[in-house]
Amino acid sequence: QVQLVESGGGLVQAGGSLRLSCAASGRPFSNYVMGWFRQAPGKEREFVSFISKTGSITNYADSVKGRFTISRDNAKNTVYLQMNTLKPEDTAVYLCAADGGRYNYNYYFWSQHYEYWGQGTQVTVSS
Repeated sequence: QVQLVESGGGLVQAGGSLRLSCAASGRPFSNYVMGWFRQAPGKEREFVSFISKTGSITNYADSVKGRFTISRDNAKNTVYLQMNTLKPEDTAVYLCAADGGRYNYNYYFWSQHYEYWGQGTQVTVSS
């Protein structure tokens, strides 16, 4: 079992920045592929980014590419999502997810391939 706890969400004006954190506990963090997804009211859960176990591979949704950066600190059991130049359409609950690397990295764009999920943190971007 892995427990994931997100933090760092809040209310920010358009153009601003936030850094989300996801702290993991329960098993060696470096064993897990980590992802960020988001879900806005009335919409489906949407892929944002994922990072490989060592951090050598990252991927982003087109909608956030160039604005968001995912990183991890395996010594601190934490994955981060630095979000810059935020837009109102980035408003959503952001969820952290983990998987033990059961799949080829091409599969981690889809939420069903992650085994563990956090509760989420709300990000609201005002115009």
